[in-house]
Amino acid sequence: MPTLFDPFPLRGLTLKNRIALSPMCQYSSEDGFATDWHLAHLGARAVGGVGLILTEATGVEARGRITPNCLGIWKDEHIPGLRKVTDFLRARGAASGIQLAHAGVKASRQRPWNSHPNAFVPVAEGGWMPVGPSALRFGEDGPVPESLSIEAIHAVRESFAAAARRAVEAGFDLVELHFAHGYLGHSFLSPLMNTRTDAYGGPFDHRVSFLRETVKAVREAIPSSMPLLVRLSCSDWADGGWTIDDSVEVARLLARDGVDLIDCSSGGASRAAKIAAAPGYQVPFAERIRRDAGVPTGAVGMITEAKQADDIVRHGQADLVLLGRELLRDPYWPLRAWTSLSASPPAPIAKEYAWALAETKR
Repeated sequence: MPTLFDPFPLRGLTLKNRIALSPMCQYSSEDGFATDWHLAHLGARAVGGVGLILTEATGVEARGRITPNCLGIWKDEHIPGLRKVTDFLRARGAASGIQLAHAGVKASRQRPWNSHPNAFVPVAEGGWMPVGPSALRFGEDGPVPESLSIEAIHAVRESFAAAARRAVEAGFDLVELHFAHGYLGHSFLSPLMNTRTDAYGGPFDHRVSFLRETVKAVREAIPSSMPLLVRLSCSDWADGGWTIDDSVEVARLLARDGVDLIDCSSGGASRAAKIAAAPGYQVPFAERIRRDAGVPTGAVGMITEAKQADDIVRHGQADLVLLGRELLRDPYWPLRAWTSLSASPPAPIAKEYAWALAETKR
């Protein structure tokens, strides 16, 4: 079995290790543009030894952002700023991935540190009307969203494909589609958020249509050698919602459609969800999909310790370990992990980061 620090081949790309920076919103853009903040935030994790750096959820439409301050790639003018970031990451030996996203019913929100966290930003104050598969609010938040027409669904699908083409031009090594956490993609999958009765709602085969069509459109828009990932909420943790069995079944379909790895998260469709959060609580989702669907997986969620992460890979529970808050706290986590798991650093790290390794031993 491989270890946390073994290379990971994924289609035409090989990651230098099995550690990835999980997508985390930074709320530091204006009109979707990447700034020096993104270069510093993402670049620091590359310097710290992370194998794959994933951007925050990046809007494929202006109305697809969670907040007015979220990253975007809905126009060509966004490409140069993102290219600056990917060039830096590549020079430090890290692969770069972009998470393409549409916030759907959870769009047009305040930044978390504002006086009313996650409150809806009214149209009159620079916000916009959210959209979804159905005219259902998330909890009691915001206005009733606009239910997308068939034509509008197709237009969003093409926005994902156009964003993927821009991502290639911006120098990204892979693309991840965000179909989790109650955002637009996930809201089509979950019966708790999708009450349509047409080809995009109702039975399982209809509810997965938007996902599969988007995957196929993006797969055609990017080089055949470029990996394509999908982040799923593998369970809604609520009665009547999307389940791990649904995730296994859709993972089988996605593998046929050209998806190379399922990034296994959960929740986000209902405020009534009962989530049994604990260290590694989502790892069983990654293990189940990897085993039963025969698809490589990524594990995420309350993974903090080096041995914990290494065991996930060694025991075949997942192929990739994604760290979020832990890499916010410590950009040099991979270096510390290596020193706790091995007596000496791998050669590429030993030369460039000897000073950082020395600091971890203080």
